[in-house]
Amino acid sequence: MRKARFALAALGALVLISPQLFGQDKPKQDSRAPSTTLKLQVTFAEHEGEKKLASLPYTFFLQAAEPGPGSPWTKVRTGSRIPVYAGKDGGMQYIDVGTNIDARGLAPGDGRYDISLLLERSWVEGDVLVPAAKLVGSTAEGAPAVFKEPIIRQFKTELSLAMRDGQTVQTTQAADPLSGRVLTITVTMNVVK
Repeated sequence: MRKARFALAALGALVLISPQLFGQDKPKQDSRAPSTTLKLQVTFAEHEGEKKLASLPYTFFLQAAEPGPGSPWTKVRTGSRIPVYAGKDGGMQYIDVGTNIDARGLAPGDGRYDISLLLERSWVEGDVLVPAAKLVGSTAEGAPAVFKEPIIRQFKTELSLAMRDGQTVQTTQAADPLSGRVLTITVTMNVVK
């Protein structure tokens, strides 16, 4: 009798927990297609006439996702902080100078990738002598102090490119209005396999 009660209790317990064992939902599969890794090279080349002054390549990887909200951006930041005198009351301030790249890749299909780029480049070129009122802490009498202020040049652009694996595109060419130097941007895209 005791065995019968035990078997009946075990069967009852099995009936109670069986919906939990067998009724669990299977984990949902991610319905999105896997993203593709792209290797991007963005090169800033600077020329003065026929003479090449600089070639600055930046290579990085990004994920090309399906079009839609939440597509990831890849960001590259490189540069220096340059001290600039902001007047007697402002003291010294630091300005970021260098290259900022924001890139996003979308994979709409058919072997083509839509690349969005936000590019910003700034650089220091020469100095300007600036007369200043008596500098803080200076006890010397006479002529006002003169110091060098950097000239900071800047270039910004936003672009969208439709590219295929292995393609290189010369995207932008712009001339600095003061120096006449020409900045050329070239983008190369490869699918990482």
